Amino acid sequence: MVTRSRDIAVLIVVILLIWQGLYQFTGTGLLTAPLDTFARVLRLLGTPNFWPHLNESASAFLRALAIAVGAGLTVGMALGAHRLSGEVAEPILVALYSIPKVTLYPVVLLFFGIGMPAKVVFGAIHGVVPIAIFAMNAVRNLNPIYLKTAQILKLGPWATARKVLLPATLPEIFTGLRVGFSLTLVGTLLGEMFGSQRGLGHLLMAAIGLYRMDTIMAITLLLVIFATTINSILLVVDYRLHRRV
Repeated sequence: MVTRSRDIAVLIVVILLIWQGLYQFTGTGLLTAPLDTFARVLRLLGTPNFWPHLNESASAFLRALAIAVGAGLTVGMALGAHRLSGEVAEPILVALYSIPKVTLYPVVLLFFGIGMPAKVVFGAIHGVVPIAIFAMNAVRNLNPIYLKTAQILKLGPWATARKVLLPATLPEIFTGLRVGFSLTLVGTLLGEMFGSQRGLGHLLMAAIGLYRMDTIMAITLLLVIFATTINSILLVVDYRLHRRV
């Protein structure tokens, strides 16, 4: 544990040194210094007008993640439990996963308009497919004895998913959830950047339009800290779940 903490501390120091070196090399036009960026973050957090944008982004992201997880697990488990359906649907899911999601945004705007619904749907679109693929493969690779046991006990589809499939496939599914988390966050922010009047993505686009490099770097730093922290926690949980298998 001490070694891991030391390695993390060394990595952070190295990143900050590289950041400072790049700032010295490129100048203020392309980057801001680490200390200046952290100071700008503190000023943003102390600005009352900033918090509604942060709350908007958090609300949109949590809703999108809930939809992606719920729909992804439902579709993935259903396709995994029915092999023929899964074999037919898998290439379709892979094709959907490979499509640049930005190309779908005009369609999302057409149906949902500019605002919260559009960015929630756009975020969910990014996360639902990888979660479904991981869940489907997890159920496919499940020992058949689990499904036979559920049949013997005469469990219904929902009871089978809740009591048999989910516990047995949790390690692999959790890996999919970790991937889905990152992609849903990206999708939500993209939705705010191109079709919203509120949120961190909107602030980021406004700062880009005004070439406010200090604000761009500060918002980016906040997002990186949030994503890295949550991903690190999820990675630890993922590692422990796989060790239990």
